[in-house]
Amino acid sequence: MSELVRLEVHGGIGTIRLDRPPVNALNEQIQRELAVIAKQLSESDDVRAVIIYGGEKIFAGGADIKEMAAKTVAEMTSFGGALSASLSALAAIPQPTVAAITGYALGGGLELALAADRRIAGSTVKLGQPEIQLGVIPGAGGTQRLTRLIGPSKAKELIYTGRLIDAEQALAWGIVDEVVAPEDVYEAARRWAEQFVNGPALALRAAKLAIDAGQDMDLANGLKLETQLFANLWASQDQAEGMRSFSENGPGKAKFVGR
Repeated sequence: MSELVRLEVHGGIGTIRLDRPPVNALNEQIQRELAVIAKQLSESDDVRAVIIYGGEKIFAGGADIKEMAAKTVAEMTSFGGALSASLSALAAIPQPTVAAITGYALGGGLELALAADRRIAGSTVKLGQPEIQLGVIPGAGGTQRLTRLIGPSKAKELIYTGRLIDAEQALAWGIVDEVVAPEDVYEAARRWAEQFVNGPALALRAAKLAIDAGQDMDLANGLKLETQLFANLWASQDQAEGMRSFSENGPGKAKFVGR
């Protein structure tokens, strides 16, 4: 079976590359391969940041409608659960992640982008959750991650109407974080990722865990989690190096090793 998702690693940056022309529709094989790659990255000490990319023309046009249409309720429960789990596995990758969005990110494609920490879009992209036009709702994070990102009112507007929005509106609403020329999307994502290659990897992982897990806790428990993760970093070489370098040379000159 040919690979529909590839992991390409260069210079400490891992690129998850979707390759299912013409629109990178998210079928069952892609779900499985995404989950495997997410696990591989989560266990890697060599990859310091991750880019999710669909190629120069399109990020992902959504889930595979033809594959889903004939399924029973029981089959869709399994399919939907697997898709949601694979995107949750991507969201749980401990390294900083960025989605490099070209062309379209629709339905499951937008849900895939929402699993990243940051989203960089080309100026000509279209984004949306058009599932309502098929008589269904988003099933892999659209009602949950999107709402947490932009609030219930704007999420309901997109999900109720199923309409598509352009890059500038997505930026204004906070769905994407940066808009660049279409041909610059991947390089812009790589520039963002590169700043973490020589950074304190354990501290970055702790920061991501504290932020993401803390959103599902009340403030008191979130603060407890933060304190524990903060204190745990005193077991790392990077903490010792960072504080030694600051005392001797001032800020921003530490040479971290990621341990």
